[in-house]
Amino acid sequence: MNLPLNLQLLKARQTRYVAYVTLYIAVVLAVITVANVLGDRYNKSYDSTSNKRYSLSEQTAKIVKGLKEPATIYYYDRPTGFSRAKDTLDEYANLSPKVRVQYVDLEKNPLAAREAGVKSLGTAIVQIGSRKEEANGLTEEGITGAFIRDLKSSTRTVCFVTGSGEHQIDETGPGGYSRFKDLLGKESYETKSINLLTKAEVPSDCTVLAVGGPKSDYQQPEVDSIKKYIEDGGRAMFLLNPPLKMGRSEIADNDALSTVLESWGVTPDKDLILDLNPIGQLAGLGYQDALVTHYDSHEIVNAMKGTATAFPYSRSLEIKSGGKTTVDKLFETSETSLATEKLDTPRINANDPKNKKGPLTLAAAGSYRTGKENTQGRFVVVGSSDWVANGFISFNGNRDLAMNTINWLASDEELISIRPKERDDRRITMTRAQLNWVGITSLGLLPLAVVIAGVTVWWRRR
Repeated sequence: MNLPLNLQLLKARQTRYVAYVTLYIAVVLAVITVANVLGDRYNKSYDSTSNKRYSLSEQTAKIVKGLKEPATIYYYDRPTGFSRAKDTLDEYANLSPKVRVQYVDLEKNPLAAREAGVKSLGTAIVQIGSRKEEANGLTEEGITGAFIRDLKSSTRTVCFVTGSGEHQIDETGPGGYSRFKDLLGKESYETKSINLLTKAEVPSDCTVLAVGGPKSDYQQPEVDSIKKYIEDGGRAMFLLNPPLKMGRSEIADNDALSTVLESWGVTPDKDLILDLNPIGQLAGLGYQDALVTHYDSHEIVNAMKGTATAFPYSRSLEIKSGGKTTVDKLFETSETSLATEKLDTPRINANDPKNKKGPLTLAAAGSYRTGKENTQGRFVVVGSSDWVANGFISFNGNRDLAMNTINWLASDEELISIRPKERDDRRITMTRAQLNWVGITSLGLLPLAVVIAGVTVWWRRR
């Protein structure tokens, strides 16, 4: 009599197990199906690298998401080369539905390259409306640069004043501005040097005038031409070092230029800022390098939150708005900084009661009301010129700040952002002795330690 009952229990138990297995299989299949559907419709990834080397920058996202008309990226190559470009180009398509990528197979359509003017395999061309621009390489800077050139059809020129000891855009040494010139070129700005001594008039094709650390006094005709340029609606960036009187390379007071800036609401003080912040020392900075980590509210620096910048040999500024000008502070030094007016000696007493205590205004942006419709002069004054020199522009956020300043002055506010970061070089360089020690440790000592630990455990449990 127990046999039928046992059979019934066994059948009930088997039925329950089958039901469980069926349910589990159905759930797993449903999860896999949903995951595949979501993965097909939404291409999302997470970049855990320190400098986001596998993600598009804020600047690229801002430009692509702000497109007002469809854009197409044409990539010309053999099919074997498509995979090399797919990861980068598909990221652009994922940013906006207005961007599509078209891969042109030159094996099936060899005449397509000639029709497009393509001279080499692996070329990308960005087309927005009827405008086409070839990318300078299959990098984010190259492709985003093509987007910018498409969107900015007019020529924008940054004119660097020369003739009074300013930094030179063709100088490749630590004190030159050649890297700044290269950065401007990547965003489709043309650059040239002008000498206001030979002709005291800012050329009409200058979109932005750059005064980069003059060592000698500007003559009155030069100053008058700069003043007229701004008050007629021009744009200018003034990078002014403190008037140091030490050593062979003394820096002039440049009182005539300072007087014009003061009339607009920015007074460059004749002092030298020293930053005693210990964080700066950890970052490899000296006391003469002002470290900035906090910024005020302005289009130039709104995207700089959480980014550090540094300014070697800087001076403080006094700012106020005037009758025709509106002046805003961009950022200031830390509370641990001070400014000394002793500019003729390297021996400075940090406890001197005559020192000005931080925080001290280091940069300001101003607008000049010309009285003409849709015409506004703009100017930015920074109490240092070496922060954009070749030897310092790569420090953290310096290049972003420099380019954001030019963008604002040129009315290219849509370009203001954080640019693509350079890839970190994290290779380890070791001597022959260090390399031998690594080999002995990894191939000898560590395996031996594992064997000894295993034998010890076995001996205790045997």
